[in-house]
Amino acid sequence: MPKFFVKASNILENEIIIDDENVNHMKNVLRLQMGDEIIINDRQGHDYKCIINAIESSKIRACISSVADSSSEPSIEVTLFQSLIKGEKMEWVIQKAVEIGVTRIVPLCTSRCVVKIENPKKMASKVERWNKIAESAAKQSGRGMVPEVTPPMDFNEGLEFATEKGLFAVIPYEKEHEQGIRQILKNTSSHNFGLFIGPEGGFTEEEVQEAIRRKVHSVSLGSRILRSETASLVTLTNIMYEMGEMD
Repeated sequence: MPKFFVKASNILENEIIIDDENVNHMKNVLRLQMGDEIIINDRQGHDYKCIINAIESSKIRACISSVADSSSEPSIEVTLFQSLIKGEKMEWVIQKAVEIGVTRIVPLCTSRCVVKIENPKKMASKVERWNKIAESAAKQSGRGMVPEVTPPMDFNEGLEFATEKGLFAVIPYEKEHEQGIRQILKNTSSHNFGLFIGPEGGFTEEEVQEAIRRKVHSVSLGSRILRSETASLVTLTNIMYEMGEMD
C-alpha cells in the first residue's frame, strides 16, 4: 500500500488533504484512483489508513478509516554527525542511514573536509535536497517519521549539540586499540546516541581529543580502515543491532 508524508496541519478530523509534490506522483506516476487505499503519515510516528475520496487539480482528499502508531520506528534515537564528503557519497549516506533507522543527520564541517559550502544560497539548496532524499528514503523503507537533515555545523557546534541533547556519543578512531564498538555499547543502557564520523582524511588528533574531553567515547571498528561512508553505516548498524533493533 503506497505511503505518503504530510504536515500535521493537513490532517483534519475525518480527512487528510494532500496538496504538495505528492499530488503529481499520486496522479501521474502511481495513477491512483478514487477508492484506492493509501497510508498517510504525519511525520510524528502516526500512520493513517485512508481511502481517496476526491482527486482535484492541485490536491487530493482522503477519508481516514483508521489510525495507529507506526510499528517501524526504533525504540532508540541516533543522531549521525556526518562530516561532509564528496559528491554523491553524502547523499548515499543520508539515504541508507534513513533506511537503517537514524533519527537525525547533522552534516559536519571539520578540519580535513574537502567539501566546502560557503555560499548561503548553495548551502540552503543542499540542505533542501538532502531532506528530500531523507523523505524519499523514509517512504521507501516504511519509516514512521522523516529524519531531519539539519544545516551544517562546525565540529565544536556538533559537540555542543550532542552535550545539550544528552547523547551517548561515540567517535570511531583508527588509533583506538583498547575499546571496540561492541564493548562500549554492551556497557550502556542509553536510548539516545550520537555518532561522529570523519571525512575522507579522518578527524585530526586534536578533534578526537576534544571530543574525548567532552565525554565522547573513542571506539575501534576493527583492524581495517573504512571509508567515511562505510564507517557511518557500519557503526549505525552496530548500534541498531546491539540495542536489539534488528531482532
